[in-house]
Amino acid sequence: MTKGLLMMWSDVPAVPGPPMVGRLAEREAIGRLLASVRDGFSAVLVLNGDAGVGKSRLLRYAAESARDLTVVRLVGVEAETRLSYGALHRLLRPYLGRLPTLPQRQCDALNAALGLTDAPPSDRHLVGLAALTLLSDAATAAPMLCLVDDVQWLDRESAETLAFVGRRLYADCLGLLFAGREGTGDLDVFGDLPALRLEGLAGHEARALLSAGVTGHLNRTVAERLVAGTGGNPLALLELAVNLGSEQLAGVTPLPEPLPVNRQLEEHFRRAAALLPADTQTLLLLMAMTPTDDQAALWRAAGALGLSIRSAAPAVAAGILNRGTTAEFRHPLIRSAVHSAASAEELRRVQTALAATSAPERRAWHLAEAADGPDDGVAAELEAASELAQARGGYSEQALVLTRAAELTAHPGKRAERYLDAAAAHLTSGNLAAVQALLELATPHLSGPAARVQATRLRASVEMLRARPREVPAMLLDAVADLTTTDPTARWDLLREATQAAIIGGRMITGTTPHEVAKAAADAWQDAALPAGSPDPLMAALARSIAHGYAAGAPALAAALARLRTADELHEQDAFSVMVSIAGDEVWDIEAKREILEKLVSAGRARGALYGLSLALLALAKVEIWNGRFAAAESCFVESDDYMNATGYFRSGDFHKALLYAWTGREAELRAAVATMRAMSDSHGTGVTYRWAGQALSIFEIGRGRYREALDVQLAVFADHPVTLGDINLAGMVEAGLRAGAPAAAALAMERMEERAPLAATPWALGLLARCRALMAAGDDAERLYQESIAQLEKVPVAVDLAWSRLLFGEWLRRRKRRADARVQLRSAFESFESWGAVPFAERAKAELLATGETARKRTADTRFGLTPQERHVALLAASGLTNAEIAGQLFVTTSTVEFHMSRVFRKLGITSRRHIERSLGETDPGD
Repeated sequence: MTKGLLMMWSDVPAVPGPPMVGRLAEREAIGRLLASVRDGFSAVLVLNGDAGVGKSRLLRYAAESARDLTVVRLVGVEAETRLSYGALHRLLRPYLGRLPTLPQRQCDALNAALGLTDAPPSDRHLVGLAALTLLSDAATAAPMLCLVDDVQWLDRESAETLAFVGRRLYADCLGLLFAGREGTGDLDVFGDLPALRLEGLAGHEARALLSAGVTGHLNRTVAERLVAGTGGNPLALLELAVNLGSEQLAGVTPLPEPLPVNRQLEEHFRRAAALLPADTQTLLLLMAMTPTDDQAALWRAAGALGLSIRSAAPAVAAGILNRGTTAEFRHPLIRSAVHSAASAEELRRVQTALAATSAPERRAWHLAEAADGPDDGVAAELEAASELAQARGGYSEQALVLTRAAELTAHPGKRAERYLDAAAAHLTSGNLAAVQALLELATPHLSGPAARVQATRLRASVEMLRARPREVPAMLLDAVADLTTTDPTARWDLLREATQAAIIGGRMITGTTPHEVAKAAADAWQDAALPAGSPDPLMAALARSIAHGYAAGAPALAAALARLRTADELHEQDAFSVMVSIAGDEVWDIEAKREILEKLVSAGRARGALYGLSLALLALAKVEIWNGRFAAAESCFVESDDYMNATGYFRSGDFHKALLYAWTGREAELRAAVATMRAMSDSHGTGVTYRWAGQALSIFEIGRGRYREALDVQLAVFADHPVTLGDINLAGMVEAGLRAGAPAAAALAMERMEERAPLAATPWALGLLARCRALMAAGDDAERLYQESIAQLEKVPVAVDLAWSRLLFGEWLRRRKRRADARVQLRSAFESFESWGAVPFAERAKAELLATGETARKRTADTRFGLTPQERHVALLAASGLTNAEIAGQLFVTTSTVEFHMSRVFRKLGITSRRHIERSLGETDPGD
């Protein structure tokens, strides 16, 4: 076939490519990208702009400048946008032989996504990691440049995967250069990658390009008008240079109105194609609807339409197609023009031919596109095809196929059900805007309570993923009331979700109250036989605590946490890590909290579930803070924010670091974070962020000795209870109340502490209770109580509270004139706070220590602070015994990137072996 094509075109002159004029800034950017690849690093750049502005020409320039690199090209095809992972498959096809070399989970994920095996689908970010590893391995053998044009026509899964790869590259000898047209398709997934927006050429550059394309005389006034009328659009100028008559260019006869630019440029190509023979036009339409690199599919369908290779010759002669071994359009815009110009009848004819010659998974879609009205038979085929897409993890394709099935469904009720199923698939894919649009189509015709409940749960899920819980609890309670079934599982599922939303929303929710929601959930709970990893017992325990009081809830919370600790495997779902964190704080069980969160982090890494992993890391960071491991907490924050950025979900930003800012005394950052959290609480209805802000701010104010300010914040959190996070603030409230001259406030906190700490009965709870009793004690009993507090807190990983108790004990001893004894406690507290960087408390301890007559020695700066957070995180993982490949798998980067970070770690720390990392960093457990 290819040989005949060459013979047929052998006497057709090649269409010369346009000269490269201007674009110096863009060429320099491309040059920097290529230099980075040649130096062993990676770089990404997105070119966007109007049609014909020169994006494709710059890609060609990049290819011409990268003759020493392996250049891989991919062009998005409008007709293929609904085929999940289709574009990715085309890009990776040359490297699929390397699949067996990938880690097994990555290999399985990519095989399933590309439909190469029957393996179950994996999280799409694990597919992204597999694609990243595959491309990086190939680039290690030969540095590579990937050129992807018309990214607006990539299927969503492929676009998200390639954007993910672009975000995770670092030192991989791989460059990615994307080009996309604004105002068409969806470029949002590439939005946070480095980008250049192309405008028209500057006046002198545009005139030079126009002059180069004109063979005869070009009148200066005409040239100025053409440049102004096209806005310097290069493609428009070149088309005018070729297609205007010599008299028009010389200024003898008038120019056409309007000049072909943007939409008019596409119309210009439509008119050019319309002049070709009918069989050539049909072949062009078929080419517009098939990928350039799938010539077999093109010519199978061409045969079904009775077309031969000779049909291409007129298009080549007219400059519509390039001359070469592959039938391809001279410019991507021509493809779009041909497709948009086709009549409905001609589109159906071509789709019918494609259906007759395509694989089963594509046949249904082509039949649907060929239908000219409702067709329940085709709709049923589409529904079956959607299951194949789901099996590969192609949830965007599943949603699009089901949407088209709904459009072809005659019965309104069945149509609404299919819209609803499509909305659920879009939710899984993360396309929240599409969920809402489909719910609007489905809702008016939903025929039963089960469907209405499903629609409500989808709406609630969208609101929760957008961190907007305000209306969710009332919405789900209405759904419970709408249930006619006696199925207790369906009822509980709704109430569990409502309880979680009520906990996160707190006092900000509308239409109901946390107590009302929790009581309904607690009353509906049936303690059935469930796996140890089920989240249900913990959610039931939280509901019980809110609805029936701490005495009823604490034992249930302790039992639920103990149960989760025995689970072999846990999975993050519905922000479960946030619930675990809150429950652990409620009963002061830092050990259970840490163990469960570490399991959730491990499960998230293994499954590639980056959204859940990022939430679990945020919760784990706070555990690290309470244990004085501030650097480890910072690594968790950096990694979490990295994954939030990679997934495109709600991004945490710096406000989640408020607790770290409080302990380290970074007042400006803390107050900015608190302002953001309070604003978010008001705008989104997230009462929990208000409570987190209060906790952080009160700790900072106590450290600075501003007790009245601390107490004001604590009283607001105290009043917000029983909805979580009041208890771990109680010890601080006792201290602040006493030192602010507000003994009544201290007594309120003490009363709650006396009630709850013995019920929790953990070392953390009992240690804080003893501290509070010591603060309240009038005589020498305080000494015994402080010693009891320290003894209890030494049992668990809460190093900052241990140092805090030592500080208070040292202050008490100094005021009793026992300076020698005071120095022991104050020196220990100061050295701990100072080594962690807990500035407010270190300064407070230092002042007390100086008052005893001792000089506080300040430590010299540690070499560890020369490491970036990423380098430090990699170093700690290496010190734990992980290989570079294992670290890469954990952090969703490539082995090359890990190797680069490790080389910098060795150089900065002045070491030559991994065995020396831990000692150099000084990162040991504060409890050791």
